[in-house]
Amino acid sequence: MIVPSVSLPPVSSPVRIAVISDTHDHCPADLPGRLLGADEIWHLGDVCAPATLVELEALGIPLHVVRGNNDEHPWPLTLRLVRGGRVFHLEHIAPRRAYAGVDFMLSGHTHVPTDTTDTNGVRWLNPGCIIRPRARVRTFAWLTVGAEGAVGWEWIEL
Repeated sequence: MIVPSVSLPPVSSPVRIAVISDTHDHCPADLPGRLLGADEIWHLGDVCAPATLVELEALGIPLHVVRGNNDEHPWPLTLRLVRGGRVFHLEHIAPRRAYAGVDFMLSGHTHVPTDTTDTNGVRWLNPGCIIRPRARVRTFAWLTVGAEGAVGWEWIEL
């Protein structure tokens, strides 16, 4: 159930988002269960075969997907999502610079988890990858966004 990008109305409790990337035709058996409790799932590309998402779609959790360089499915190349008043830009391969009006740039592609902040205060986040890690660890991340805009980011090893 891939849903169009939308801004959600403010809520009183934090939004918990599972952020994954680079599944490359593989959904580990334990991954869907680990994503239970998510309010949303964001996939940052390189799904490869859309059937890879079937088990995640079965969770009934809104799923946002951007197209990676190994994807042929016509998912959007980028998404801009607003949560807790903060602007998140999703794109598989990180651009050289942040886009105007963005608080967070989320990307995959490198297969390496990262969390950096540039000189303009934009935070660049990468959840790592589900398959073929370059950092010798397979990871996804939990992104928590509070109603007041506070953001938490935590990597989870698989």
